[in-house]
Amino acid sequence: MSLQHIERPMVIGRPGTNGSGISADALRLGFRAIRHFLARYGVLVAFLLLWQVSSSAGWVNAAVLPPIDMIAAALWKGLAGGTLLGDIAISLQRAGIAFAAAVLIAIPLGLFMGQVRAVETALDPILQVFRQTSALALYPVFILLLGLGETSKIFVIFWATLFPLLLNTTSGVKEVDPKLLEMARVYGATRLTVFRRVVLPGAVPSIFVGLRLSATTALLLLIASEMIGANKGIGFQVMNAQYNFQIPLMFAAIVVLAGLGLIANQALVLMQRRLCRWSQPIG
Repeated sequence: MSLQHIERPMVIGRPGTNGSGISADALRLGFRAIRHFLARYGVLVAFLLLWQVSSSAGWVNAAVLPPIDMIAAALWKGLAGGTLLGDIAISLQRAGIAFAAAVLIAIPLGLFMGQVRAVETALDPILQVFRQTSALALYPVFILLLGLGETSKIFVIFWATLFPLLLNTTSGVKEVDPKLLEMARVYGATRLTVFRRVVLPGAVPSIFVGLRLSATTALLLLIASEMIGANKGIGFQVMNAQYNFQIPLMFAAIVVLAGLGLIANQALVLMQRRLCRWSQPIG
């Protein structure tokens, strides 16, 4: 009786998978995610890697431009030890009060100016003069009038953030489609209804542009104001670390500032998407 040769089937994985059991669709999704990440953040990652390598290898003076890992260590130490947390709280309080005051004044005034031409005509020249005058140039005047304490710091931030929001709000009201206004009046809508249903929704995208510009301006003026006559805050920490030649801590404070700016901008972008779904492109 002859022996028959029995072959065992080779296991190569399930259909649509590679040898490790990962599906082709999962691989495609993974590669697509990697391509998307590199397309968006590739230049930033390359910049940080170049910074790290050039500083660690001695291509640049590490005392002036410390490597990324040293900055990250200083940032962690400052946050974990509470050194930076107190400064962040003080800075957010100053910028928050100034920004909230600018919102409470600029948006109602901008909506009013955009609808009443006589008011806009009367106020526009002086607003343009103040808008073209640097808030930092007026900061010594604010110090003379309000002192070197918190009031002058908050007021200079408020002053700088007021105009981008005010002018964008006014522009948004004026750019509302006249045909929509006419249609609303033809259907018998009252002035209040026209304002609530047509003018305000039409001006919201421009208002958010002004909010984002004002938030960025608030952080810029915050740093400048804290570098003069302050003993707390992120701006003070930047200057103090530079004076004491604590360069990694200085860069860590700058990273905190950048992070606060990114968070504020992203929060406003998400809020705009939520409130202005009708203005988002389809698809």
